[in-house]
Amino acid sequence: MASASVLSPADVSAAKVAAAAPMGDIMPPVKARHGLWGFIYRNPTIAIGGGIVLLMVIMAVFAPLFWTVDPTALAPARRTREPSAEYWFGTDMLGRDVYSRVIYGARVSLIVGFSVAICASIIGLTIGLVSGFVRWADSIVMRVMDGMMSIPPILLAIALMALTRGSVQNVIIAITIAEVPRVSRLVRGVVLSLREQPYVDAAVAAGTRTPVIIWRHILPNTIAPMTVQATFICASAMITESILSFIGAGTPPIIPSWGNIMAEGRALWQVKPYIVFFPAVFLSITVLAVNMLGDGLRDTLDPRMAKRI
Repeated sequence: MASASVLSPADVSAAKVAAAAPMGDIMPPVKARHGLWGFIYRNPTIAIGGGIVLLMVIMAVFAPLFWTVDPTALAPARRTREPSAEYWFGTDMLGRDVYSRVIYGARVSLIVGFSVAICASIIGLTIGLVSGFVRWADSIVMRVMDGMMSIPPILLAIALMALTRGSVQNVIIAITIAEVPRVSRLVRGVVLSLREQPYVDAAVAAGTRTPVIIWRHILPNTIAPMTVQATFICASAMITESILSFIGAGTPPIIPSWGNIMAEGRALWQVKPYIVFFPAVFLSITVLAVNMLGDGLRDTLDPRMAKRI
């Protein structure tokens, strides 16, 4: 039987062994982006919408620093001036600077939008939690909410404003009452799905009291959908406030708001369209930014909407 040949180290070194070429990476390495630019790259909708909203807030808070004048100062000798280097947005029929009125008008829209979003979210969250988890209260509370939802929000707000005098506070109260049923409906639907979860059944079996279950197990899971809903309520409240002011049922004319600026300029729309155009553009941009912020938050907070892993 022939013995197997054994190669010496010299023979191995002398042999020409072809080494396999290194394989390239199948996928390029992922570049991690951190900081502000990383956040903008991952969430462009939130960044753009939030940036515009932040700019509007800064503009409203620091309106005197944006080269404005008294928005209520009358100057009949300078009425209906076209936009120019002296009057950037022109003047209205009473000689008031439209640019200053538009900048100061942002205060009313933002105050109403944010206030209604906060108040309606808190009240609707409370009603939704109680009606969704307490079965005997559900049929009573939701029938009241259904009755309120049968009336369009703008008509309900107009009816409520007809009972009071025009002011920013009354506008906030009227729009909040009109928006609460939709928030409570949303929260109730979330609670109905959460109360059937195993961890809630375990808490009930352990003898945990209902308020504690709602506070510890139900409430934290409603924050994400409520945050998204609050942004849409904010945008809707801004539009509703402008409609109320436009028809004369909102803020009084002495307080500049985008709605009553457009209402005052509608009589001259065909000859002086800039009086209506500039507040309409600012209103549209602000509402669009708030909606973009809400869409971005929905995509970020809901893992099912995530586009990137």
